[in-house]
Amino acid sequence: MTAAPTPADAWATLREGNQRFVAGTMDHPSQSVQRRGELSTGQRPTAVILGCSDSRVAAEIIFDQGLGDMFVVRTAGQVLDTTVIGSIEYGIGILDIPLVVVLGHDSCGAVAAAVDALETGRMPTGFVRAIVDRVIPALLTRAVLPGEEPIAGGGGLPPADQLRREHVRSTVEMLVDYSSMLRERIEAGTAAVVGVEYTLADGTARLVDAVGEVGEEPLPRYVA
Repeated sequence: MTAAPTPADAWATLREGNQRFVAGTMDHPSQSVQRRGELSTGQRPTAVILGCSDSRVAAEIIFDQGLGDMFVVRTAGQVLDTTVIGSIEYGIGILDIPLVVVLGHDSCGAVAAAVDALETGRMPTGFVRAIVDRVIPALLTRAVLPGEEPIAGGGGLPPADQLRREHVRSTVEMLVDYSSMLRERIEAGTAAVVGVEYTLADGTARLVDAVGEVGEEPLPRYVA
């Protein structure tokens, strides 16, 4: 039997797959008839993906993965609730997956709706509001960077790229805070959580946050 992958191994696999996707040289792994047969009796994915429901951000495609390779949970704006966290803990605790990826992207409608609500005071109606309600705290509680005014101080909202990245980071932080199972595995070195931002136009997936060792340093707090 092969050794179980480490969080760094799992992230390296996704990073290399994304590089193939960006270059247009995808392997399209784990999509054969034989693979389907192998998976009929069980699964051993190596990453949990908490991604946005946006039709342009299909995790298996942008990381060049296939059947049985990733355990994917998708919500608009990659927001957390109890069933999402339960699904992630299933992947960690039952399937023994070493890596959790919070996957955000540019031109996110959920983040845009939250920004609009903050700027205009108008909240969306129906259950769409439940999504915006979960995004707004990440935008309000972000760290204030040098030379910036706090939102409450009348300085206005920072650039959209920064807000999106802060939402990803806040989701990573909330997930680690909420899930004692995940914290224990991170402390033991058997799991890690990363925040990743995906750029629609060029297809790149960049590491913006990491809790646990994944063999790569995330981007600085903000890159203009």
